[in-house]
Amino acid sequence: MIKKAIFSTSFENSKGRLHNENESENRNPYQRDRDRVIHSDSFRLLKHKTQVFLAHTGDYYRTRLTHSLEVSQISRSISRRLGLDEDLAEVLALSHDLGHPPFAHSGEEVLNKCMNDYDGFDHNAQTLRILTSLEERYPSFNGLNLTWETLEGVVKHNGPLLDPHIVIKEYNKLHDLELNTYPGLEAQIASLSDDIAYNNHDIDDGFRAGFISLDDLKKIELFSEIIKEINSEFKGIDNYMIVKELIRRLIGLMVNDLIKNTKKNISKVNPKNAEEIRSHNGLIASFSDFFISQDTQIRNFLRSRVYEHNSIEKERVKSMRIIEEIFSKLIKNIDLLPIKLKEKCDSPYSKITARVICDYIASMTDRSVVENHARLYGEDLLDHPGY
Repeated sequence: MIKKAIFSTSFENSKGRLHNENESENRNPYQRDRDRVIHSDSFRLLKHKTQVFLAHTGDYYRTRLTHSLEVSQISRSISRRLGLDEDLAEVLALSHDLGHPPFAHSGEEVLNKCMNDYDGFDHNAQTLRILTSLEERYPSFNGLNLTWETLEGVVKHNGPLLDPHIVIKEYNKLHDLELNTYPGLEAQIASLSDDIAYNNHDIDDGFRAGFISLDDLKKIELFSEIIKEINSEFKGIDNYMIVKELIRRLIGLMVNDLIKNTKKNISKVNPKNAEEIRSHNGLIASFSDFFISQDTQIRNFLRSRVYEHNSIEKERVKSMRIIEEIFSKLIKNIDLLPIKLKEKCDSPYSKITARVICDYIASMTDRSVVENHARLYGEDLLDHPGY
């Protein structure tokens, strides 16, 4: 068992929760945070939300839920090797995508456009909103009442927020998350574990969909070298198994590189506690220069071969239309909203009403947003080509 590092985030020194509670007898605060996220409605809904391929187009493609679980596994493994708090790293990984609307980044883009006159939409801010307000599970407070360290890691996993979304800014007035500092190492690791997971698993899904061939992968030098090793070690295996083994080895290489380079950075900084990680003038967790360049190359490859693929683009256009038309219909006729949501609105086209409708749409799964569009417009796009 690896000893806990002095610079890890310690639950014994947690800054606590916004609403005071008696802590659990059987779980430490970060384990309790994790369990609250897992039992939340928003976490369950991720199983029917798009990662890259629309959630109903195939049973084997990643969804937001399976992606979050994969990020969690990577984040926890790396944190263990570095002597960090595994439970905190896990809850940050599990909760990082809760705020994503249906249809992945297309959904976020169009919701932000719909909310242009009402403070906009940002999935990271929406995650905070879910965790602190929208989840309704406890009689004493709204939200999940997670620890300061979990909420801080959620909003700051990429570094200080110099110009935060208004949702984050308003919450910060109640519960100061120290937005101008860096997050703890657990949050930094969770963020980079996200990169490792989606780069590799988007390759897997892209190959399964027929968007990427083995010959395409060989054009990337790093991939080509790994494929040569696989073919040398395993004679006569098919392309499907080669790609599976490629991804397995690539994840291992990226994980080892992140651990090695982060250890080197820790040695240079020599932090005495978690606060010195937060007050440092930059992120400490990072890949080596070589893997940073490889990460850029992989992203560009995926963008051109998968994310901008013609069939994905067709789905993107249709999905954006669905969300925009639902928002347009509801913002001018709040009587169409469920009664509980209508009671939260004041009048059509108001900022309060717009945010209620935005929350409503953002919570929908790919399937339910299409069904709601059919209910409002009498047009079932699931029967159209591409659905």
